[in-house]
Amino acid sequence: MLKKLLAAALTAALVPAAAVAATNAYPTKPVRFVVPYPAGGPLDTVARAIGDKLRDSLGQPVIVENKPGAGGNLGADYVAKQPADGYTIVMGAVATHAINPTLFSKMPYDPVRDFAPITLVADVPNVLVMHPGKAAELHINNVGDLVAYARKNPGKLDYASGGNGSAGHLSGELFKSMAKVSMVHIPYNGAAPAQLSVLSGQTDLIFDNLASASANIKAGKLKAFAVTTAGRAASFPELPTIAEAGKGLGLEGFDISTWFGVFAPANTPREIVERLNHDIVAILKTDDMKARLARIGAQPAPTTPEQFAALIQKELKKYAQIVKVSGAKVD
Repeated sequence: MLKKLLAAALTAALVPAAAVAATNAYPTKPVRFVVPYPAGGPLDTVARAIGDKLRDSLGQPVIVENKPGAGGNLGADYVAKQPADGYTIVMGAVATHAINPTLFSKMPYDPVRDFAPITLVADVPNVLVMHPGKAAELHINNVGDLVAYARKNPGKLDYASGGNGSAGHLSGELFKSMAKVSMVHIPYNGAAPAQLSVLSGQTDLIFDNLASASANIKAGKLKAFAVTTAGRAASFPELPTIAEAGKGLGLEGFDISTWFGVFAPANTPREIVERLNHDIVAILKTDDMKARLARIGAQPAPTTPEQFAALIQKELKKYAQIVKVSGAKVD
């Protein structure tokens, strides 16, 4: 019995020592960087750019894996259930960690309990745009004109989005709620057909992702009124924010963006979280990464793990209210 007790005590003492040794040696093998959306999108593009540079700082390959499905839930859930050893991380987003928990009636993971936030990566504003011909026809030249027309003509304007619960949908619902206007939501199966519906005149307006709308704005095919974030977009500094343009119309404080950031499974050792935070933040501060983000209309927004965790708590509350108002649900 004494031998068994001594053996148990020795084993207990060695386990923490082994864990510390493993942490200090990190990484000793490739790191998998999961993107819960299809290849070629903004998150995938940024994850691959970060992965290339992270490989150099970690001294190990960083393999980007796309696991799309269920609005991002499939890939996020996969990472939540991986070992908490720093070898599997995920590029989460506003959908996976702020919108979906309220939008979906059943979630396979908890966005707070099941993850260790590493750093916010970037913000991508949405932008309120109309077809120039439609805007001219209705004499709408700015956000004030839009609100005035919508108030005089309830239900006559419609707006497209990439689907129920998308950032574009919720931007529209927040706009309606704050400005006290009535507009009809027309959901499409993806952002591309939603934008095409505005370009072709099938729908009146869209709260589009700035990354996908910028080319058509510059070409004059879409008329941009304002961005949805609290601050102006670096790539379109002449565009006011909705809060600025809608001052006196109930739109003060309007703030919605498509943000994304890096997470590890919950209980990943603090030393590993800090190492990844340090390296990724350094990457986001390079001129090359700033330029890559600017090309998709994104603005680098590195944080500490604690700042990122606080943002998620704030965003969960905000989007829970917006989803409630919109009545959007995905089963």
